[in-house]
Amino acid sequence: MQLTKFLAASALALAVPLAGAQQQLSIATGGTGGVYYPIGGGLAELINRHIDGYSAVAEVTGASVENMGLIARGDSDLALALADSVYQAYTGTGRFEGRQIAETRAIGSIYPNAVQIVTLAGSGISSLQDLKGKSVSVGAPGSGTEVNAAAILEGNGISYDEMRVQRLNFNETADALRDGDIDAGFWSVGPPTSSIMNLAATRDISIVPLTADEIERSQAVEPVFAPYTLRAGTYDKQGSDVLTISIPNVLVVHADMSDDLAYAITKVLFEKTDELIAIHPAANDTTVEFSLTSTPVPLHPGSLRYYEEIGASIPDRLRP
Repeated sequence: MQLTKFLAASALALAVPLAGAQQQLSIATGGTGGVYYPIGGGLAELINRHIDGYSAVAEVTGASVENMGLIARGDSDLALALADSVYQAYTGTGRFEGRQIAETRAIGSIYPNAVQIVTLAGSGISSLQDLKGKSVSVGAPGSGTEVNAAAILEGNGISYDEMRVQRLNFNETADALRDGDIDAGFWSVGPPTSSIMNLAATRDISIVPLTADEIERSQAVEPVFAPYTLRAGTYDKQGSDVLTISIPNVLVVHADMSDDLAYAITKVLFEKTDELIAIHPAANDTTVEFSLTSTPVPLHPGSLRYYEEIGASIPDRLRP
């Protein structure tokens, strides 16, 4: 198979020498209680080990929406962001209406997020509609979690006015649930995530499922949503599968990144994935196939060159 042969032939040549002095790259991630930060840190390690002339560091941020602004302003070189935020930024729609970031380019999609609605066992919350009248964290301001939560609630006829809304990051949401300060919280993150794991270690949690109809209504608001099954045992004492929604996470850059650098990052990402999996299991979904079927905006020309070299089938919509 052409792809297999190419990967085997190039496995010994991952260090890509690039011209110029040592340059530090900033990777915009999210809060420390999510997956963006460890995945971003792992990507930084890959760059440091395998791309000559560059070093990288993962930066704590407010996640998806903020990260797109950091890319637009040139304050970050790479960023992780949810596919809906990436698409809205690229098209100037939704949260980015009037501030289009047309220079957005993708390295690729690297793993899916699962929307996880968490409450404590015995809370009386067992469905999405049960959130009405409750104190609910919808995610940090400017985060992809809040974008996703708003779309799901809107699609299913629940307004913020019907809840006591809190805007907390992952660790704050877990702490507030543990202390009884809120009744439920939204996470949009690759499972398992440390903040929910830590909460489940000290409290009995319950993850609120979505019905097939609720997922379909959510997709009418946000077409990049896809059904996802959170497998039993993902968290302590989670005894059954939970149906919910997933959304791809995209590694994005500005169109002005050099082709050689974008190529090198893409090459290392997909040819040293085992090193990323060792840092976080979400990277088990970091595959060329997943990337090319779920990326919502055009690829950077340097990344496109890598995909072409390995003989991947590239949808026309991903060509700049």
